[in-house]
Amino acid sequence: MQEVLKTLGIQAINFGTSTGVEFFGNTNTNLIESYSPVDGKLIGKVSTTTKEEYEQVMESAQEAFKTWRLMPAPLRGEIVRQYGEALRKYKDELGRLVSYEMGKSLQEGWGEVQEMIDICDFAVGLSRQLYGLSMHSERPLHRMYEQWHPMGVVGIISAFNFPVAVWSWNSMLAMVCGNVCVWKGSEKTPLCSIACQNIMAEVLKANDLPEGISSVVTGGYEVGEWISQDTRTPLVSATGSTRMGKIVAQTVAGRLGRYLLELGGNNAMIVTPSADLDVTLVGSVFGAVGTCGQRCTSTRRLIIQEGVYDDFVQKLTNAYGQLRIGDPLDQNNHVGPLIDKAAVEMYNSSIEEAKKSGGKVLVEGGVLEGPGYESGCYVKPCVIEVDAQYAIVKHETFAPILYVMKYNTLEEAIAMQNDVPQGLSSAIMTTNLRDSEKFLSVAGSDCGIANVNIGTSGAEIGGAFGGEKETGGGRESGSDSWKAYMRRQTNTINYSTELPLAQGIKFDF
Repeated sequence: MQEVLKTLGIQAINFGTSTGVEFFGNTNTNLIESYSPVDGKLIGKVSTTTKEEYEQVMESAQEAFKTWRLMPAPLRGEIVRQYGEALRKYKDELGRLVSYEMGKSLQEGWGEVQEMIDICDFAVGLSRQLYGLSMHSERPLHRMYEQWHPMGVVGIISAFNFPVAVWSWNSMLAMVCGNVCVWKGSEKTPLCSIACQNIMAEVLKANDLPEGISSVVTGGYEVGEWISQDTRTPLVSATGSTRMGKIVAQTVAGRLGRYLLELGGNNAMIVTPSADLDVTLVGSVFGAVGTCGQRCTSTRRLIIQEGVYDDFVQKLTNAYGQLRIGDPLDQNNHVGPLIDKAAVEMYNSSIEEAKKSGGKVLVEGGVLEGPGYESGCYVKPCVIEVDAQYAIVKHETFAPILYVMKYNTLEEAIAMQNDVPQGLSSAIMTTNLRDSEKFLSVAGSDCGIANVNIGTSGAEIGGAFGGEKETGGGRESGSDSWKAYMRRQTNTINYSTELPLAQGIKFDF
């Protein structure tokens, strides 16, 4: 891991002791210590951004915007293309850092960097497609059209579970749109943020562009508050818990700024009588235990038709018995650790609450101990049979806990799926065309993502990503999500020798 960090430009490393660690980022002695949930060892210490340094970052970003916004969009796309090429160069090392600092499997770490590469490719094409409409004026010899302009400094607040990809979804689109970005990554994965910034700095330097086009600030919630309160950030994109998102929304709206939120998910998969149970098994198990249940799109509820319930639950429990839990950098393992011991406590308390409510444990959970589990963050994926109305079932627990429940009719299943505060991702497993179309109809899933015969997780960058209700209503990544990062301007041009007024109004003098 030391060589990985060195390759990514991170020299402040020390394993197992707090001595001899160099500080980087700035000279502040208020430090974030990054411990790996894989083995519990100290990876490095990052000095947090002071208020004075934040002001310097914002001034640098504002100055950089003056240069960046004037570059033609295809040339901005060229810079993003170069960043994508740099990511290809560093894919192995950055993926390993993601795996080690966050705890997800190495394949998922590499996959996250691949998502960054994919969004760079998408953004490069987008840089030549920032289209506006032309419209017919009701006045003679007039032309109307709309165009899109960059907003300025985009503040990005991201979470630990996708420590690099979600930033890239926002920043690559924001950059080709002509914005500059100030990023507060999670204090639980600060080295990932710094590694991404180091790679970006290489690209900007090679093109003689100001580094203020892309900046990183480090720290806790107070740094996020600075960004949210700052009138110099016309748009704040925040990914994380619903609790955090509500604070950001109220703060930014209070100054009439714009916000883009991607918050909690309580994602369900409906299993119908016609479902291919083998396909369903793969989708549900990966959805529930992938990233140790710490994806916003993780499958948290399985709503199974009573006619296939017993057969599928048997398949499910057998599959859980085959899961390998351990070091995520070992590709033979399926499940890595939770991010920290606070997450373990949340996992334990959620299981206990489900039991107290009357839930029946089908696959026992628990914290793993002994060799290989020294960090105290490894837990066993758990399956609990519940009633859909239990309070804990309506709550998002960021852990590998899967709740299973029965239904009779599809209408009942859809109602159960929608009867939670969150509305991010959903899925139905069926080979019945009518069932799938009903699920996708206006009377079906109320989520921002609705899938047929694939799981709730694993979204592609080409589609807009986000959800409704307490998920926040924002959209990131593909489709026309780029419009969130720009301001629309309607233009009317009069090329006549008169000044006719709209709606036929006469004004003669």
